[in-house]
Amino acid sequence: MESRRNERPIIDISLTVHAGMHIFEGNPEIRMQRQQSMTNGDEANVSRLEMGAHTGTHVDAPVHFLEGGRAVEDLPLEEMIGEAVVIDASAVPGHIDASVLGSLVPADARRVLFKTRNSELWARPGFTRDFQGMTADGAAFLVEKGVSFAGWDYLSVGPFGDAVETHRVLLEAGVVILEGIDLRNVAAGRYELICLPLLLQGGDGAPARAVLRPL
Repeated sequence: MESRRNERPIIDISLTVHAGMHIFEGNPEIRMQRQQSMTNGDEANVSRLEMGAHTGTHVDAPVHFLEGGRAVEDLPLEEMIGEAVVIDASAVPGHIDASVLGSLVPADARRVLFKTRNSELWARPGFTRDFQGMTADGAAFLVEKGVSFAGWDYLSVGPFGDAVETHRVLLEAGVVILEGIDLRNVAAGRYELICLPLLLQGGDGAPARAVLRPL
C-alpha cells in the first residue's frame, strides 16, 4: 500500500513567487534582491524578500474581512489537508452563483477547488479586472452544503469591485479560502490536498505551498 501511495505524482498548484508576477491591484509589489552575495565576497548568498501577505498562492484568514476575526495561526490545519474535489467550471460564462453550483458540487464535497476560465489569465502579463468570481449567494450555497475549504484559480474568490460579501459569507462560516492556485494542468476529479500556509502571527493572510496527489 505504501509503495503504491508513493507512486502517485505530486502536482504543484502553487504560483512561483518572483518580481513582476501577478498581484491583486493595490497590493504591495514584490521585491527580491541579494543582500549578501558570494560573488561579492560574502560567505553565503542571502536574499531579502518583500511582498504582501496575499501574494501569489495564499490563504485568507477571517481577520482579512472580519474585524476581530481569527488570524492565520488559528486556521485549522486539518481543513487544509485531505480529500479535495477539483471542479471544472470553465464552461460557466459569467460569475459563478448558486444557480450553477448545484450541478457542479458533489453532495459529499468538503474541500473544493474551482477550475474556471480564470486559468487562462495566468498567461497574461499582469493583473486583470475581468476575472471570474463567485457571488455571495454562491458562497452561501457552499456554506449550506458543508464545504469547509474553497480554492480559487485567481487572486480573489469574489468578483472585482464586489468581493467583500463573498469573502465575508465564507469566512464567517469558518471556510478556509485558498486563492491564486494554478489548475491549468489539473483535470477535474478527486485528489489528496496538502496546503500549508506560512505561520504568520496575526496574519490576515499568508502565502502557501499547495499540492495535489491523485486518489
